[in-house]
Amino acid sequence: MSASALRTLGIVLLILGLLALAAGIVYAAVPTEKLPAFMGQIAHLKGHRSRRAVAGLVGGAGLLIGATIAFARSAALGGAG
Repeated sequence: MSASALRTLGIVLLILGLLALAAGIVYAAVPTEKLPAFMGQIAHLKGHRSRRAVAGLVGGAGLLIGATIAFARSAALGGAG
């Protein structure tokens, strides 16, 4: 894979990772009945969506690790400059 392709992959993984982390934080911080409808609002529940929060946080961390690896490999191929 070329350095520019790895850099592009790193950018995509970085954006997806940040979005997943943000979703995980929202699921952990906002009560279920106050979530936006597109995030699975359930009016009669009072708790938090814990499983989705953990999935967002773990998935986001994994994507950020993948982005770091892609950026490092791109730099090793001489693409940092």
